[in-house]
Formats: sequence, structure tokens, C-alpha cells
Amino acid sequence: MNRILKEPLLHFLLLGAGLFMVYGLMSKPGDSNAPGKIIITQGQIEHLVDGFTKAWLRPPTSEELAGLVRDRVREEVYCREAVALGLDKDDTVIRRRLRQKLEFISDDVAALVEPTDADLSVYLQAHAGKFRVPQQFTFSQVYLNPEKHGKNLARDTAQLLAQLKQAGDKADLSLLGDAFLLDQQFTALPASEVAKQFGEKFAAQLSGLSPGQWQGPVESGYGVHLVRVSERTEGHLPALAEVRDAVRREWDNARRLEANEQFYQNLLKFYTVSIEQPAAEPERKIAAIK
Repeated sequence: MNRILKEPLLHFLLLGAGLFMVYGLMSKPGDSNAPGKIIITQGQIEHLVDGFTKAWLRPPTSEELAGLVRDRVREEVYCREAVALGLDKDDTVIRRRLRQKLEFISDDVAALVEPTDADLSVYLQAHAGKFRVPQQFTFSQVYLNPEKHGKNLARDTAQLLAQLKQAGDKADLSLLGDAFLLDQQFTALPASEVAKQFGEKFAAQLSGLSPGQWQGPVESGYGVHLVRVSERTEGHLPALAEVRDAVRREWDNARRLEANEQFYQNLLKFYTVSIEQPAAEPERKIAAIK
């Protein structure tokens, strides 16, 4: 990742940005952007035509194009006068937009490099938690309400378990157990979701059950359950081929953030930042900008 940020292309971009700012400061009277002179170039006209065509699915007529150019001139006049009056100063919307446009520049540079499978594999291993497939359970459960069964809970649970074992996967669960607000059957439910619905204790016990037979009682925050695990898929880190698109998106985003930060740090070197500290409230002292 660091080698990307050290590429000559990024340095060229920074140099170009600096030259652009210097050029703006050194513009002489007679330049196209000098006060009192506005030049609408062919490139700008083509841009206006292209925008109109995309919006209306046809090119503008001569009269419409003339109107577009007049509006472009009006915009330029207003923008220049607004800047001359300092109306752009301390405007949050304008400042955020200018910051965004500079960040777009570094985004474009970051997007120029295609990652290899080796790059993505390293990222996958380094950020395994983002892509790890969690343990999943496909199971059925029958609920018994402790309040309803009272002191007979253990006896009733044992009798129901024997009945379920005899019926196996052919048991009609709708006729068994007590009313319960959750479903009786779940397919490929992640362990985290099991814990969310039934509680951590239930999820931990579920992990220890052997698939294929009715077992219990398994306790939850609601009471006790008899459970049959049909399938348990252990958590694992998938191969790159299985999650390549997701890894690529995360890799691109991480590279974009790093490029933006490096771009900012390079620009910050040209500035001296002083922050006035509150004299009366030393606990509110602000750290130096880095």
C-alpha cells in the first residue's frame, strides 16, 4: 500500500496542484480569467452541449445554445463579483465543496492502480474479521414454559423428549410444546443471531449439540427448549475467490483513505498552524495539528 503513495504520479499531481495555485496568483491583466474579461472557450461550449444532450436526449437548438452561453456568462459574472466581495469566505458549504474537490483528486490517483491477487490475499488475511463466515445452525426447537409446568417441568420435558426422539424429523412441531413468540424452525442462522434471539447461554449450548437427534433441555432466557440440530456449519475464512469483490471494495476504500491522508499531510507541510488556547480553561487545551 505504501508503495502506491510513493509513486511518481502522486508527486506529479502535488507538483501540478502547486503550479496551478501559483499560476492563479500570477495571472496578468488580459488573461481569460482577469477582471473585466470573460472568454467562453469551445471546450466550455461543448460541455454545455453535452450536459443539455444528456438531460434532454437531444442536442440544443441554436437559440437554446445561445441561452446556455448567456447563462454561463451570467454565472461567471456573479461568481467573480461574489469572490471580489469576499462572499466565499467562511461559507461552510463552499469550504466543504472545495475540500471535497481536492479529495476527489487524490481519489482519482488512488483508483489508477489495480491490485493483484497477492495484494488482495494479504488484505484478506490482515482483515479476516471483516470477511469471516460465522458459525451457522439449521435447527428446530420446541419450547416449554416453566411457569406453566411448574414443579412438573422436568417430568414433562423428559416425556416430550422421548416423544420427539421417536418421531424424529417427522414430528409435527405445531402440535407440541407451548406457545412461543419465536419460530420453531431456523435455517442457516448465524451464531450471533442465535444469541440475539435466544441468548448467549442457548447459543453456547447449541454449539455442543450433535446434529441429527432431539436433545435437551437447552435453557434460554425464556425457559427450556428441546432442540434438533439438522446442520452446523463451522465458521471459517473463505478463499479469496469466494469474496473477491467484497475484498476489492474494502481494499479500494482503504487505499483511497490512505491516499487522501498522504495528500493532506503533503499539503500541510506548506503551512504553519497556530491554535489559540483558552487561558481560563486549561482542560480544554487543543492538541497540535498533525
